[in-house]
Amino acid sequence: MAKPKLEPPEACPVCGEDVPRRSLACPVCGADHNSRWRVDAGLHDGLDLPGNDFDYDEFVRREFGGGVKPAGIKIIWWITAIILLALSIALYIFKG
Repeated sequence: MAKPKLEPPEACPVCGEDVPRRSLACPVCGADHNSRWRVDAGLHDGLDLPGNDFDYDEFVRREFGGGVKPAGIKIIWWITAIILLALSIALYIFKG
């Protein structure tokens, strides 16, 4: 079954410009059938950015928890790395 061809309005309800008869979208503002030729279609830029009242610190607490993460590598991993390095050097020296 063929999809019915939707006709554009004579004048764009978003910006008021004339819309060509067989046009798929308004040539000025880009409103189309997908945006339902909405009056508020020009207000959204598609980026979904937070508003001016966005609180970054509250966002970080909510997303990552309130606990402070320890900085750096734990001492056990430093000791492990040094032992592995020493073993690698010893094997290289004694094997050759």
